[in-house]
Amino acid sequence: MIGFGGLNAFRTGVTLLALMFLALFLLYPLWIVLEASLHDPSGAWSLAPYAKILASRYYVGSLDNSLIAGALSMICATAIGVPLAFCLARVEVPGKSLLMTLASLPLVLPSFVGAYALVLLFGHVGVVTVALRSIGIPIGDIYGMAGIVIVFTLTLYPYVLMPTVAGFKAIDVSVEEAARNLGASRWRVFRTVLLPIVVPSVLAGALLVFIETLENFGVPSVLAEDRPFLSIDIFKLFAGESDSNPAAAGALSTLLVGITIAVLLLQRRYLAKRRFATGARRAPPTILLSRPWLLLATAYAWGVVLVSLLPFGAVLVISFLHFSGPVLSWQFGLGNYATLLHGSYQPLYNTGILATAAALAATLFGAPIGYVLVRHRSRLSTLLDVVAIVPFAVSGTVLGIGLIIAFNSGPMVLTGGWLILVLAYVVRKLPFSIRSASAIVHQIDPSLEEASINLGVSPLKTFVTLTVPLMAGGLIGGMVLVWVTVAAELSSTIVLYSSRWATMTVLMFQALEGTAPGQSAAAASILILFTAVPLLLVYRLLRRQDGSLL
Repeated sequence: MIGFGGLNAFRTGVTLLALMFLALFLLYPLWIVLEASLHDPSGAWSLAPYAKILASRYYVGSLDNSLIAGALSMICATAIGVPLAFCLARVEVPGKSLLMTLASLPLVLPSFVGAYALVLLFGHVGVVTVALRSIGIPIGDIYGMAGIVIVFTLTLYPYVLMPTVAGFKAIDVSVEEAARNLGASRWRVFRTVLLPIVVPSVLAGALLVFIETLENFGVPSVLAEDRPFLSIDIFKLFAGESDSNPAAAGALSTLLVGITIAVLLLQRRYLAKRRFATGARRAPPTILLSRPWLLLATAYAWGVVLVSLLPFGAVLVISFLHFSGPVLSWQFGLGNYATLLHGSYQPLYNTGILATAAALAATLFGAPIGYVLVRHRSRLSTLLDVVAIVPFAVSGTVLGIGLIIAFNSGPMVLTGGWLILVLAYVVRKLPFSIRSASAIVHQIDPSLEEASINLGVSPLKTFVTLTVPLMAGGLIGGMVLVWVTVAAELSSTIVLYSSRWATMTVLMFQALEGTAPGQSAAAASILILFTAVPLLLVYRLLRRQDGSLL
């Protein structure tokens, strides 16, 4: 009979392998980036690159702009996401299931394409801008900080919405009833009881918005005009467009990683000092509103979702319009699609292959890691838990730079091929798979595994033949989420891709840079259709599990 010593050995082995993988493809590249930032032009160890950056008004302005855009986007996404989450969780809004599905779609559209679609509507000579000015209504254009925050808010608010919906649904109804019995109004109950309880869910989503904003490369490149941003400056410095000194790129990259890690630690510290559990036994019922309040809630919910889908509609319409260079004309046709597809199907093929490989690999690594983090408590698993959070704090551009420097020479050369792209995707998206796996493991009775092992089945075989099938729902949900987000990935792809492995997002970005917006919109429309079905599938899975994965 195989004892529990074998089980502990299996779990320790999984932990060590996971730490080795993350050390090689996450910590080592990040250390190289950090090390590059600690050398002066002569190669000696020095803090001069940081002193140079902090003394530069340009780079301090770049840092300020990135932080301001991240903070404002986080606040705005939270401001619209929390009320919407409450409406979808507790109010009988007409079309609630459809609303939740539509609210997930902004995650599909690459944000820089949505930004350009809004430029064509609200830019200097945008369709809406010109129309309003022609009837005497003055309106500014969408460029600058305001436009960047608007795009980020409309595309990233689902990160706040999804976990907050689950948070509101998990509150024990007795907590609300007790407050109401003490004479508190419904608004006061929401403000002083319900909202504080869902703070962990809100903070989790708001943090993702902040991090995604800091690392985003595409939106500032379309809307920033002359404003410097960290993500763009890091890419320019690495590519040699503005400085041949790699220390500057390393210093900016280290600052970006340091900021996001600091925010993560602040969040964990805040949550560790407070208690939010309610011991839920009964799910809260829907709230019966008077007709005026129900109409207001319905108008708000549908209004937010439809406005957030405006870039989708703009992209689809633009994809059928004719362009003379960058100039839009109202001639409808299929010319953009014909030109796009006449070239090559390779970018679409590459997107599918790379996203599939990354999703499968992330699930292969994430499933045992999520299992170990729930079932095995030790110093090693605690270390793994901490290291597994680091990808949340690393932008795709920074990780891409580190991987190129680390694996451009020596015994393991990966640059120029598909494997380095998949590794970058897996490392960046691994937290999604880990969270999906760990959430479902919490719902599996460990006595099932113990019984299998007591019957003589090895821990590895028990995990593969018993635990993994029971985890299937969560694993599939996490895998599809990874697939969708990888398909729309730009920041790491733009650094790592070679011409052989260009993806749809690279094709879109190059089309916009090369004044071919119609082809970019056509490519975006194809990508939307290409990814919408998996996203709708994962939402159905998440809905069946009542948001437990999020």
